[in-house]
Formats: sequence, structure tokens, C-alpha cells
Amino acid sequence: MQLWFFAVFTLSSLSTGLGHPKIPSFIKVCSRSDPNLNECVKESVEQIRPHLANGIPELGIPGCEPLVLPEIVMDQGKGSIMVQSKYKDIQIYGPSQFVLKSVKVDDEKNRVKIKLRLPRLEMIGNYSIQGRIMMLPIAGKGICSGNYSDIDAVAVMQGEKIQKNGMTYFNVKDFLVDFSIGHATIHLTNLFDGDQQLGDSMNEFLNDNWKSLAEEIKPVLEKTIGDMFKKFSNKIYHKYPLNELLPP
Repeated sequence: MQLWFFAVFTLSSLSTGLGHPKIPSFIKVCSRSDPNLNECVKESVEQIRPHLANGIPELGIPGCEPLVLPEIVMDQGKGSIMVQSKYKDIQIYGPSQFVLKSVKVDDEKNRVKIKLRLPRLEMIGNYSIQGRIMMLPIAGKGICSGNYSDIDAVAVMQGEKIQKNGMTYFNVKDFLVDFSIGHATIHLTNLFDGDQQLGDSMNEFLNDNWKSLAEEIKPVLEKTIGDMFKKFSNKIYHKYPLNELLPP
């Protein structure tokens, strides 16, 4: 669900080339011919973990504590949720505490599959919302906050090899994300123009029904996150030739 997620894989295989950044000492370079490539990448992730919170400026990798998302827009008009909402200046705490469960690199099919678990994420940001949830009207503009725990995530990156300036580069065609949340609590301030009683009732309703609401909104979130990862990863892959990102 976060930008550090793909940066980890990219950094684990980065090598030095003329005019490119040097490899930081804490990064283990992996070769695509390594019979234990998956484990090599996994080990690289563990070596990088301590540096993720503050980021790696020399490689243009921002810190992820907090991870900042400028804006997410949702226009949900199906099922029991019919709302238009916007979330801005979102700060997410906890992404660097991920537990990597597995990495599978398929060089022939240009595919990478990653499974991980996040013990806890805390989020805060600005929101505006208008519409209906399970036939109940909802409207407001203020601060949104949430706590999410026991998150399991799977990401599949499907790419292709392209030619540019006589060299082979990697291009990400699709970045698919699937996640499940063990538990969640949320709170929206200033609902219904600050009506305390209506606001408290709606927040209680949202928390009582968070599982149903999450399933309705999940496809929108997964697409938004996947598109974001695709854009970010291509910025890196289009900068470095494939043989430098993942040596033979």
C-alpha cells in the first residue's frame, strides 16, 4: 500500500554505472542468474529496513515515517456506498515496520510477486465527503484519522522489456495490489457541519460496520494504490538500463 514497498525491491538490485549513483554500503546487489534470487532480494530488504524511516536522499527515496500521500479522490457510486470524497495531505505512520513474507521474481515472465504483513498503520489527513452510506446520508469536511492492524498485502508487478537508445529497459505495465485488514477504527471530525450528536452517531456507525464498508471501497483503493506504484516504479526503471538494475 505504500511507496517504500516498491522502492525496496528496486534498491535491492541497483548496481553502479557511469553517471549513476554509487551503491550504498548497506545494499546487497542481487544477480538475476542467482539460483537463490528470491532469498537474495529478501535479505536485501532486511538490510535496507533501518534506512527506510528517514529515506535515502542520494537515491531520491523519500522517508516513509510518515509516508505522505498528497491526495486520494474517490467517486463511489455502486452498491451500498454512494459517496464522493477527497483526502488530502495524508500522513501514514508505521509502514517501515512491515514483515516481508516472501518475494518471487520471475525474470522470464517479467513478473514480481511480493507478500508482506503490516502489524499496524496509523493515518491522519484532511477529508471532504458527500453522499450516502447504507442509505444513511453523510456529509462533512475536516480531519480524518484511522488505525489499521494486521494487514496482509500481496502485490504483483507485471512488466515488459523495451528498447531505448540502443539499451534494454524495464517498463511496468500493471501493478496489482490486494490487501486485507484485520481490524480498523476511524474517526471523522466536523461531520454534518459540526453537529456533535449526528457526528458521534455516524462515527459509531462507521466503526460498527467497517468490514462491510472496507469491502465496498477496497477496489477503488487497490486501483489507486496500484496506479501510484506503477508511476513511481517506472520513474526508476526508465532511468536505469535493465542490466544495471538487475545484473545478469
